[in-house]
Amino acid sequence: MKSIHTFSILFWINRAKVKDGKAPIYARVTVDGKRAEISLKRTIEPESWNPEKGQARGSKEESRTLNAYIEQTRNQIFDCYQEIQKQKKLITAESVKAKYIGLEEREHTLISIFEHHNDNMHKSLEPGTTKNYFTTMIYIKLFLKEMMNTSDIYLSQLNYKWLLDFECFVKERHPFEHRRPCGQNTAMKHIERLRKVVGIAIKNEWLDRDPFMKFTPVYERFTRQFLTSEELATIESKKFKVERLQYVRDIFIFCCYTGLAYCDVLALNPENISIGIDGEYWINTYRKKTDTSVKVPLLAKPLSIIEKYKDHPWCSNENRLLPITTNSRLNAYLKEIADLCEIKKNLTFHMARHTFATTVTLTNGVPIETVSSMLGHTNIKTTQIYAKVIQRKVSEDMKLLRDKLEGQPVKVKKIKQQ
Repeated sequence: MKSIHTFSILFWINRAKVKDGKAPIYARVTVDGKRAEISLKRTIEPESWNPEKGQARGSKEESRTLNAYIEQTRNQIFDCYQEIQKQKKLITAESVKAKYIGLEEREHTLISIFEHHNDNMHKSLEPGTTKNYFTTMIYIKLFLKEMMNTSDIYLSQLNYKWLLDFECFVKERHPFEHRRPCGQNTAMKHIERLRKVVGIAIKNEWLDRDPFMKFTPVYERFTRQFLTSEELATIESKKFKVERLQYVRDIFIFCCYTGLAYCDVLALNPENISIGIDGEYWINTYRKKTDTSVKVPLLAKPLSIIEKYKDHPWCSNENRLLPITTNSRLNAYLKEIADLCEIKKNLTFHMARHTFATTVTLTNGVPIETVSSMLGHTNIKTTQIYAKVIQRKVSEDMKLLRDKLEGQPVKVKKIKQQ
């Protein structure tokens, strides 16, 4: 649909700036009610100015010359307005003025706005999140270079087709020698970050339309893996000869019975343990991801682990509750633990959180609202994903039961007739 703008040009004199008996002449450009003033670099005596006609009075040579210049200026300003219209750019009073004086508004580019975001947001974002934004920018630069033969584009060039092409590129391109192309969900994460950055441009009125308006992100749904009660018991009872595997197992089990994520366990100190309303020990902390309060009653197993490491040198020096190494090392050691325990699942530290939500709590009848609170979820719909996992587990167990009962004769007890 073609946009219709209100546009007008008015010439006037600024009587407040009279100097040596003469006032400066201005052109006032108005687009959709917004004004911009342009100085004509000309002056006139106030009594010689006709405000109704916006020109000099009389027919003297001086007046005719000035009026001819005013009319010429009017035509040039109108030409600037029409040219912006033809270029299908955003029309404002300031953009018309900028074009007339030869200083067009600098249009923001995609890479410049991304760099602006990364430079200013690293203080408020976690290092891992900041790293992800830089990775997304690498993909965008590769796409621009390889598919568009350019190093940057204007924000106004973003459209639905560009987004689809970028999605395909991310899912097909091998960005680094040791990495595979992105899967569907990873590709959507890159576009999600791009959408956030473009959203900043829209809020700052650097872009007059949302290129994501017609784009709908599509995520693949995966079943969240967790340990069964048998697998959890196997890891708990396993004797490890290597000390590092013992303490990694202990930290993992601690999280299986508290539901805390890596960054939240890392931040725990003795002050986070307090006596709850029931007279028992509780963890009182904040979930770093959502900055929500988390209160978890401590069961016997995590309590025994806290007691085991209370005098650990690292815990004493760092004022921490448990000795935690980096997340990458924990996950690497958990792979060894899975092999030694003959667990075929891809054991990761975050699986402890899933295990707490499913095997430890929901499976044992803890209400979903309580589980949601202990996990620090801001929306119970997030917790309901685990409930669906439990339903699937029930379905699988019933299928096994059907298989066992299949083929067995069905005995029907006769009902005596009255």
